[in-house]
Amino acid sequence: MSGPGLAAKALVTATLVVVGSALPTQTAAARPPVGDGSTCVQPKPVPADASAARTRGDRGPDHQVLSAAERADVARRTARILAQKNQSLDRRAKRRAPGTIPVYVHVMTAKDGTGSVTRSRVDRQIDVLNAAFSGAESPGVAADTGFRFVLADLERHVDNAWHSDRQHTTYRAKTRRGGVAALNVWLVDSSDLGVATFPWEYAANPKIDGVRVHYDSLPGRGITNYSLGKTLVHEAGHWLGLYHTFQGGCTDLNDEVTDTVAQGGPTKGCPVVQDTCALPGSDPVHNYMDYSYDACYSEFTPGQAQRMQQMALAYRS
Repeated sequence: MSGPGLAAKALVTATLVVVGSALPTQTAAARPPVGDGSTCVQPKPVPADASAARTRGDRGPDHQVLSAAERADVARRTARILAQKNQSLDRRAKRRAPGTIPVYVHVMTAKDGTGSVTRSRVDRQIDVLNAAFSGAESPGVAADTGFRFVLADLERHVDNAWHSDRQHTTYRAKTRRGGVAALNVWLVDSSDLGVATFPWEYAANPKIDGVRVHYDSLPGRGITNYSLGKTLVHEAGHWLGLYHTFQGGCTDLNDEVTDTVAQGGPTKGCPVVQDTCALPGSDPVHNYMDYSYDACYSEFTPGQAQRMQQMALAYRS
């Protein structure tokens, strides 16, 4: 790739100093004491929200929809913030690893118990996150992003509307835990596999920041081709600032990461080889930010790791 499109694509990922974020520096292997979420919260009835759930894959976007102009504005804003933070951080801070992200899991169950998941299954999901973000699924190919995840708490909320992902603005505002660097995950039953907020949305809407995923997408649950826990990996990528690999289609700019090949549209299934663009390279069907089957996913690229580090520094520190 060459020309002005490549220069624009590299605005965030290639022209700024990469520094570690100020996320908590907790050892991922040492999980803090966490309950099994056996204490249920019985919310009072509340009116339904006007906003509708969005969908993933060929059903629609799983994050805030941004125009090209809005994406350019995000890139400019991020560059300004990083430039300011780079000037204010000392050398020791710039060497620091991205750190450990506390995860608050909210199991939204129906009154008949539908949607309940065990603590051990949640632990397995955290393990999947750490394997993906450490590059363990494709050693020597996948990037170690530097991020690690630790379960901070597990809560159970009993409400039929919340379980079915209705009133999602309300239930997130009522239940979200932690600060800007805390990942909140709501396990729900809806037509969506997952929906995430971007890090730059936090300042305007801190109470709803986080990720909603279908409870049956957790490891060993029941959604065909999407039950290995990779939906949360994908949505956590959005939460840390990544676009889809097919963002923008067959353009040099596409997802604003220089080492992901341009892609004409989302992958369906797990093809051995797929090439939807005339630009060099085959589609990144094994990338967590495509829409492949869970079994197909195995990697983030170094450029994606760099972007997530920069987004965490800009918006989650």
